Amino acid sequence: MTADGGATPIAPGDVRYIKLGVGGGWARQAFENGWLAFGYHSIPDAVAAEGDWNIVAHLLRHRPTASAISTGVGEVEAFYGMGADCLWITLADGHLWWTFADPEIVWLGTDTDEPSRYRRVIGGWRNTDIHGRPLRTEQLSSKLTQVAGYRGTICKVAEKEYLVRRINGIVEPIVVLAGEARERVVSVARDMIRSLHWADFETLVDLIFARSGWQRSTRVGAKLTDVDIVMEQPTTDESAFVQIKSKANQAILDDYLDRYEVTGHDHFFFVCHTVSGTLKMPEKRGLHLFAGQRLADVAVRNGLFDWLIEKSM
Repeated sequence: MTADGGATPIAPGDVRYIKLGVGGGWARQAFENGWLAFGYHSIPDAVAAEGDWNIVAHLLRHRPTASAISTGVGEVEAFYGMGADCLWITLADGHLWWTFADPEIVWLGTDTDEPSRYRRVIGGWRNTDIHGRPLRTEQLSSKLTQVAGYRGTICKVAEKEYLVRRINGIVEPIVVLAGEARERVVSVARDMIRSLHWADFETLVDLIFARSGWQRSTRVGAKLTDVDIVMEQPTTDESAFVQIKSKANQAILDDYLDRYEVTGHDHFFFVCHTVSGTLKMPEKRGLHLFAGQRLADVAVRNGLFDWLIEKSM
């Protein structure tokens, strides 16, 4: 186990989920103060520290079932018994937070709406992996995040291996395979795009924009000055200047950038399947370069791989 805040992988001996107050109401306080906060105000610290779980069970006798009493005893025992090698996690503010905690219990008393006791965390609460990448809940498997639905306070985490891999910044093996497969698909799509007839290439561009929510405001095949297509985004009421080239170099791109600047459109898309040399688009809002591998990636993301296969037969 390590918890020094650096890039050293963690290797916890155990893992527990903890709900920091009702509805996570103590979470912000716990993060700021460096607490592993716990309630159970009806259980005196001396009783829990002594480890007399029969007395703890007696103090929880108001609970509706024997199972509920047993669960409560287990939660108090976990808070007092888990060592410094236990990884503690919680879910709050759209992130997974994790820490380790010193075994010493700090008693605050029962006459409070605040936690009745806490353990000091080691190295602070973190909501990033060991490399500093955010652990956003929407990017985590529901197999793990469903633990937030636990109605008690402390429970075991079934997806321990997955959790530790995510905190250590290790990509899931199946994701590695999927990434490699996708790279091959995009590479093949790039080659198929380069082999398209001009009319099919323009149709492909049309389909990419249509599936991205853009609508052509000029008819297919219309001959326009300085621009191949004008697109509109009805949701945002934006317009786009679109230039399509089968082959292009930086001089051609720069020429169309100059033309775009006087059009009054909100966006400029330069689409090219074969680049001579390198193309560099200024880093400015509204400027977009779809060329080579990037163009192939956009086509694949918009579900056009099968379309490309059909046009390549």
